[in-house]
Amino acid sequence: MLAVDGNGCPLEERKVPATLERHTGVVAEIAVDLVGRLTELTTSAKRLQSRIESLAGELAPSLLSLPGCAGLSAAKLVAETADVNRFHSSAAFAMHNGTAPIPVWSGNHERHRLNRGGNRQLNVALHRIAVTQIRLGGEARVYVNRRMSLGNTKTEAIRALRRQISDEVYRRLRRDSSERLTAPNAVAA
Repeated sequence: MLAVDGNGCPLEERKVPATLERHTGVVAEIAVDLVGRLTELTTSAKRLQSRIESLAGELAPSLLSLPGCAGLSAAKLVAETADVNRFHSSAAFAMHNGTAPIPVWSGNHERHRLNRGGNRQLNVALHRIAVTQIRLGGEARVYVNRRMSLGNTKTEAIRALRRQISDEVYRRLRRDSSERLTAPNAVAA
């Protein structure tokens, strides 16, 4: 764990400007200027991330409780979905986010291929959640290992996990949406 100062700035970051102050010349001035800008941008990014995570927590609290789904991923899912109520089922949501497999046939052999359509931003957010869940272990890793033992490649197993996560995200977004609409302070439309 990094030690931080009162502003949340890692102490290591304060050593860089102090080291640069011992140098002179144009290159040192440019480096000091760049380090100052980076520090400002980092502070601004952290502040915006905190605000986005707070808003995501208000709009989709159950989504944040999904393992592997942090604030920025939840915000991306909420924003890119626009309104989960526009999808009549989890299958329609999966088709929109590109996790619904597309069947293909060759003779009498049916298989499924990757859906390259759909909202790629939603798809990548779901992929991030899937990879994080696999890394954390638990049910996701067991699911992927089971799929692989049945003959799927790792890529196919992750693709199937991503679809499972899509269905769970859909359920949680629907639940959060209905809770917002039925909340006592909800404004009647």
